[in-house]
Parts: sequence; C-alpha cells; structure tokens
Amino acid sequence: MSVLKGLKPAPVWQYFEEICKIPRLSKDEEKIRNYLLGFARKYELEAKEDDTGNILITRPSYPGFKNRKTVVLQSHMDMVGEKNADHPHDWSTDPIIPSVNQGWVTSNGTTLGADDGFGIASQMAILSDKSLKAGEIECLFTVDEESGMTGAKNLKPGFFKGRILLNLDSEDEGILFIGCAGGMDTVGTLSFIRKPLPPGSAAFKISVTGLHGGHSGDEIHKGYGNSVKIMMRILDDLNKRYGIMLSHFDGGNLRNAIPREAFATIVVKKSFAANIENRINELQDIIRKEFGDLEKDLQINSGKCELPSFVTDRRSQENLSGLLKCCPHGVIEWSKVMDDLVETSTNLASVKFHEGDIIKIVTTQRSSVESSKLDAAERVESCMKLAGAEVTHSEGYPVWTPNINSEILKITSQSYRRLFGRDPAVKAIHAGLECGLIYEKFRGIDMISFGPTIRGAHTPEEKIEISTAAMFWDLLIDVISNIPLKDNA
Repeated sequence: MSVLKGLKPAPVWQYFEEICKIPRLSKDEEKIRNYLLGFARKYELEAKEDDTGNILITRPSYPGFKNRKTVVLQSHMDMVGEKNADHPHDWSTDPIIPSVNQGWVTSNGTTLGADDGFGIASQMAILSDKSLKAGEIECLFTVDEESGMTGAKNLKPGFFKGRILLNLDSEDEGILFIGCAGGMDTVGTLSFIRKPLPPGSAAFKISVTGLHGGHSGDEIHKGYGNSVKIMMRILDDLNKRYGIMLSHFDGGNLRNAIPREAFATIVVKKSFAANIENRINELQDIIRKEFGDLEKDLQINSGKCELPSFVTDRRSQENLSGLLKCCPHGVIEWSKVMDDLVETSTNLASVKFHEGDIIKIVTTQRSSVESSKLDAAERVESCMKLAGAEVTHSEGYPVWTPNINSEILKITSQSYRRLFGRDPAVKAIHAGLECGLIYEKFRGIDMISFGPTIRGAHTPEEKIEISTAAMFWDLLIDVISNIPLKDNA
C-alpha cells in the first residue's frame, strides 16, 4: 500500500516511494543504477553509463521543439545513511519507510533520502512524461556525491552536450542558488599502545545522544552541539578528577554531518566508581543549560559495563584530548560579499578507534574563498600535528563562483515571479554542490540550483515539506518549458 498516494505532484511522489525501497548509500549505488537503467529501457529512452557509474538518460524533443537548447537536469544517486543508535536498520538491504506527518514527509529513525532522492524522482517524472512540450532533456545522475563527489570529479567532456544545467540538490524553496563553497577533508591518524588494566578497576560506558546534528554546510552556523566535543569535555573533566583511562571512543559517522552521537568506554579505580555517574549527571545539567532549547533532547548517560581487554597508553590519551580540545569546529568567517552567508567553516565530523591500534579523526573544511579553505585546513592540521598525528588532505572540490548575469537565472526568476507573484531570493550556499566540479570540466556552462524545502538533511530528522515539493515541481516544469531557442535557430 502506498503511503504517499494522493500527494502532489503525484508522479514524483510515486517514483520517490519506489526509490525509498532501494539501498543507495555512497559507494554502494549498484541497485539504484540498475533501477535507473531498467527505467530507461522501459520507456525506450537512450541511456549510457560511464566508467565511474554516472548515468545519462535522454528524453528527445517534443515534436516541433527541436530548435530549443538542450537542458541538463542533474541530481546524485547516493544518500547519507544516518540512524539512531537504537534503531534496527540494515542499510544494505532494508527499505526506508516514509510517512506523512503534519504537512511533511519523513521517516522513522533513519534519514529519509530526500537529499537527493526527490531530485531523482523529479527527473524520472519528466523523462516519462511524453506530453511535456519541451526541447531535448538530458538527465544526469551522478554517484558518490555525499562522500567525495567522485562522480562529478570523473565526468568526461562529451558525456552530455547541454550547456544549461539545473542542479536539483538544494533544500530551500524560494531561493535560487548561483554559487557554492568549495570543500576538502583533513584527516588525522593517531596511533596508541594497548596497556593492561590495573588491578582494582571498574569500567563505564558513556553516551552522548539526542543532539540535532545536521548538514555540515547548511547548518554549521546554527550552533548545534557536537557530540565529539561534548564527549571529550566530559572525559577531560573526569580525568582531572578521577584519573580515568580511555579504552574506546566512537563519535560521529559522516564527514559532511555534524556528529549527533558519541560513545566511550572508560576505566577507573573502583574507589572512584560511585563518583562517576554522579559527576556525569552534574555535567549533563550544566551542558543542557548551556544549550537551552537548542538541544532540548540532549542525553548524557553512563553505566557500569564489563571490563575491556585494554586501555590506551597515557600519552596517547592526552594527545587525543589535546587534539580534540584544540581542533576548531563551526563558523570561522562570515562572508563580506553576501549577507547571511557563511564564508568559511570547519566540521569536526568523527573520531573512531580502528583496527591496527589507530584513532582516526575526520574533519571537513568549506569556504567560498579558496585561500580561506586552505587556511582552515592548515589550522586543523596544526592541532593534529601538535598531538603527533599523521595528517592527510583530500583533493577536495572547487568553489562555484556566482554569475549574476546568468541567462538561466533570468529565466528561472521570471518563471518564479509568474507562478508565485513574488521575487525569489538569489544566493550562494555554504554547502558543497557538484556544480563547481562540473563547471571546471564544462567551461561556459550556465547553471542554477533550486529545490523544495528539506530540513534535517543527514540526520534521522530529515523531512521534506509537501507544499514546497509542489511549488518546486511547478517551477521546474515552467523553466524547462521556457528554455530559449538555439543560437543558430
């Protein structure tokens, strides 16, 4: 039985519900690729796949519209897989179960995948609509956007021919995006030595849960709690009071998400065991008051557990503590060019113990100024190196520089005014979009990005507003219908 039946636009929601059944985490997109290629065969549409896994499906011109410019619609196949720690979900096999709640579509306990599943569904609805009076439409589906933009990085010239591109990966109805930040990852690796537990020890598991989390581009400026930072603050406090020993640390999951949960296992002298839970309760009260209503669901819990097989050596524990306290997180600089735009930020995304007795610390830097992005990465690198960590940087992705004279911006703005009786906002976005990489490879391409309102992306609170989905669809159809004639027509 369809949960989303009756929602408008009907064909988009129908395809979205089908997509929710298909596992499609980053780097594991085979099932969604096969689904798209099967869809193309069903509707007898030309389709091709490149060596990276990107797919292009082409809808031919409606009769009488061959003299229109070709337009490219672009979305990414993969999604972020985040779930609450207590929610059973196997990302390799289990479907996402969408539900309707007070004007929004959401899911229970997991990310919804509207980022960018709704973009995919919209492309499919357009490709299968034989009555749409428009020129040639190329639908580009890229892979691995969420974990490195591998698909966009490996696009080859000539894979598509259109020179007008509509990116369907934005999350704020009423805003037309014409630029985005560039980004890169900075990863530190600390080694540690396993030490035996001293006699007369007790062990505790500590958890930090219930934080908002969120997209590290869209929501980095909102001041939400970072579970890694909070956990390190707790451990540092306990260490100063009771001389704890760290056995395990697991905080955050994804490079582009603000960490929501963190877990640690500590060892302490039995004589201090009674003090641990009392002090953690005190710290919970203190930290909750600091965040107020911003993080009203924050929970800091502890409980005795079985003794682990080892603790980390004292020096490594102190190095990790120093690194995480030093490492910046949040907004570094606001834009001097555009109002209310974060220029530069860094996200302390995850800290995890790994096999081989190493601790991996993953961070992400973003900026609309290339030199500032590199400077932020160097700041993080300095903290890591002072702690003795080995540091690597990802290749990253470039800035998409705004073009206020864009032809497609003018067309989309006119469509928006005609449909809704008001001007859209025109902005750059601090989140990374594939547009910067696409522009590097296809110089002169004219691009814009817009979408429905999605909140809580990259968290189990992700939801899409139903009314704005209909507005997004109406705008998309109107823009496609008003793509101009070819220059030689």
